[in-house]
Amino acid sequence: MNAARRWVRECRSLCVLTGAGVSAESGVPTFRGPEGLWKRRDPMSLATPEAFAEDPKEVWEWYQWRRRKIRGCVPNPGHSALAAVEREKPDFLLVTQNVDGLHRAAGSRRLAEIHGDIWVVRCTGCGRERTERDDFETLPPRCGSCGGLLRPGVVWFGEPLPPEASEAAVRMLTRCEVLIVAGTSAVVAPASGYAAVAKRRGARVIEVNPDETPVTGICDATFRGKSGELLPVLLG
Repeated sequence: MNAARRWVRECRSLCVLTGAGVSAESGVPTFRGPEGLWKRRDPMSLATPEAFAEDPKEVWEWYQWRRRKIRGCVPNPGHSALAAVEREKPDFLLVTQNVDGLHRAAGSRRLAEIHGDIWVVRCTGCGRERTERDDFETLPPRCGSCGGLLRPGVVWFGEPLPPEASEAAVRMLTRCEVLIVAGTSAVVAPASGYAAVAKRRGARVIEVNPDETPVTGICDATFRGKSGELLPVLLG
């Protein structure tokens, strides 16, 4: 741990990639595993454009359930540690696969939300977006301007990443001295390849995760445990 702490402390440019494990420690339901099931449905079968086209009401019932669950969650010490280190580094970017907004709630501002934001809704008709944190009385909700169906402002399986967030992440991977990969299973592309990109150009890669992942083998340091416990030590 001492060597990894030194790499983080001495680097000028730091990138952090976070996944569902970081939010799970705050009580946010994950997609994978028994806790991810909803009405005996695999959520990954609902998070697709095809599922929304077939049954937008059912997809929205699931997202409304998720939004209710997330609404009661608060940032954990891992979120707070990342917000604190951002203030110390001249060149920093937090790239997250999480859509729950907990990083922002903890104070993170230099942030690339590559899978979108569950609190944003977008009209499939006119394209207008807005932030909406309250429940919808009628599902599926419709746009007040054009009457089109509203959809969650998240990236579904099979959809491209938001260009601005994706490009910011790629630019950072080309210059960061250290990349920390925390709480991600490293199986969802393209984020699953970010560690290899940074490693190829000479960055130190540090993994924080309870379990071994596909990127473990290329990491310069690996720490097994909860990010809420390990990140404050690593970044402190």
